[in-house]
Amino acid sequence: MLIKIGIAKVNKDAVFVSGDTVDLTERPRGGISAIIADGQGSGKAAKRISSMLVGKAVSLILDGVRDGAVARAVHDFLYYIRGGKVSATLNIISVDLSTRTIVISRNGHDPVFIKTQQEKRCLDLPSNPIGLQQNMRPVIEEIPLQEGTIIVTFTDGISSAGKRSNNQISWEQIWEIIDNNGPGDAQNIADSILQLAVELDKGRPNDDMSVLVLCIDGEGEDKARRLQLSFPC
Repeated sequence: MLIKIGIAKVNKDAVFVSGDTVDLTERPRGGISAIIADGQGSGKAAKRISSMLVGKAVSLILDGVRDGAVARAVHDFLYYIRGGKVSATLNIISVDLSTRTIVISRNGHDPVFIKTQQEKRCLDLPSNPIGLQQNMRPVIEEIPLQEGTIIVTFTDGISSAGKRSNNQISWEQIWEIIDNNGPGDAQNIADSILQLAVELDKGRPNDDMSVLVLCIDGEGEDKARRLQLSFPC
């Protein structure tokens, strides 16, 4: 099986720096973790927060800390340094090869979409951003590692797309994109969701937008690891 990850993101219109941060790290016991964070607000201040939190999460994962504990520790860190006055969303999606599971840790109001060979569903149990309350726990979901799985998460710039024109993005539209693609199309799923959101905002995103897609594909026996990046400058 192959882990395939697609990431697509764009800044808020007329803002040079995105307040969202997405990063990947290999797990010390095998596998990979994808972390996506959205700092409060937009611009440089939000970017400093999200980058700092993702960096803290990566460091803890590399130390062998479990994802649920990582999310709680990152929350405690933000709460301590900002006194409960700054919030952020934080989602971690991990393929853990030591347990042969996919672990989803969620702190934010937006759902996570899961499609497997057996079912498709939204993880939408109430979950608050980190940083505002003294005690905070992530919502954790663990599913078997199996071919054909597609997992989609995003920041709130996606879920609020089109709101100002009363044509807000719907979960049905996102499911349609997922259903029209397969587990080998992680990047196309991310690109298509981002494109839809930007179009609903009339080509001028009203917030930072980031999409993270993780898929388990069954293609090939190639053991090489590859990473592709496209970054405007």
